Amino acid sequence: MKKYILIIGVVLAAFVVTNNLTSCATTEKITAKTGTQLWGENCIRCHNAPSSTRYSDNDWAVILTHMRVTANLTADEEVKIREYLKSAN
Repeated sequence: MKKYILIIGVVLAAFVVTNNLTSCATTEKITAKTGTQLWGENCIRCHNAPSSTRYSDNDWAVILTHMRVTANLTADEEVKIREYLKSAN
């Protein structure tokens, strides 16, 4: 019985380690993305992304605050998208 518990423990530990390593790699890929990439990938998931020049910087700030919650963006992603939008205006 102890042998089976040990085997199950080792398998679970291997799963946890593998899962954490994979999620770290995914997180690094996401943080390496530019504001342009994030804008394209996140905004078109739910609707057609408007032109970056459609709204003023102040309007985009309000929109991004709302969309950060709606689209589940991180603070870093919001900053990158905001910088992209400001540079494109």
